[in-house]
This record gives sequence, structure tokens and C-alpha cells, in this order.
Amino acid sequence: MAKFYENEKSETNKKSDLRIKAIENGTVIDHIPCGQAFNVLKIMGINENFKKTVSFVMNAVGSRGGKDVVKIEGMELTEKQVAAISLIAPNATVNIIRDYNVISKTQIKTPNEIHGIIKCINPNCITNSKEPIQTSFKVESESYDESILRCKYCDSIISDDIVKHLF
Repeated sequence: MAKFYENEKSETNKKSDLRIKAIENGTVIDHIPCGQAFNVLKIMGINENFKKTVSFVMNAVGSRGGKDVVKIEGMELTEKQVAAISLIAPNATVNIIRDYNVISKTQIKTPNEIHGIIKCINPNCITNSKEPIQTSFKVESESYDESILRCKYCDSIISDDIVKHLF
């Protein structure tokens, strides 16, 4: 069984333990559903041009079952990023690291409404016109592997591949 070490102070000689170098300052997102780590990186705007250290584990075994974990050196999440991540990983936790210590650990909560993050799938929706109207979706339901969003303006529903609808 692989283990994720937040703080490298404990020593072990077991070859079966997976060690990921501790970060000095940044963010660790834990309990991401298996296979969603790349989508979390996309939401955070991390691509080949990002110059800080990024580590991630996919399909690790954790106390709650399979999971992905993402660690980003020198970056903290914005409220918009947390809201977007909550749509694909509503049970994730966000750990803020400073001087190699976890200073806060927060369970992500999906908001009841999402504003300005998701593009409506209806091409005739007023939010897709030249009018200066920000998108707004009501979160109809959210679960470990799926969220259902309803457009406030046209009642269109988005439930599949939410990441491809992000701005």
C-alpha cells in the first residue's frame, strides 16, 4: 500500500512506501477522485510553462479508497479555483503549507451556486450573447463523481465532463 507523506519527519526503510518530497510553501490537494489530477491542474492553470515544482499521484490507495493527490510549490488556490475543483472533487481537502508545515486543512465545499466559472452549453443562452452577463448555475446535486448544474437563465443542464465547460 502506498503512503503519502505530508511531512517527511518520520523515517522508514520500507521500499513499499511512496515518498513525495515535502514542499516548503504551497498547496496540497488530497482525496481527488481517481483520474481527476490532470483536470485539477487544468483548473489551476498549470501547464508546461509553469515554473514551480508540481507533484501528483494518481490512483493511490488511501483510507477512503482510491484517490489522486496534487502538490504545488509556491501557489495557493483562489476562491474561483476552489469552486471549480469542488465540481469534480467535492470530497477533496486543501492543505496550505508554510515552512514545511500544514497551517490549514480545509474540506472543499461545493457552493449552492457557481458564477462566472462555467460556460453554458446552450448557444442561445443570454450568457453566450454579446450582453455583459456573467454565467450563473445552481448546483442541483453533487456527489463523489458527478455534479449536476442548472443554468439560471435558460435552465440548461450540465452533468457530463464539466471540466470542458470551464472558462
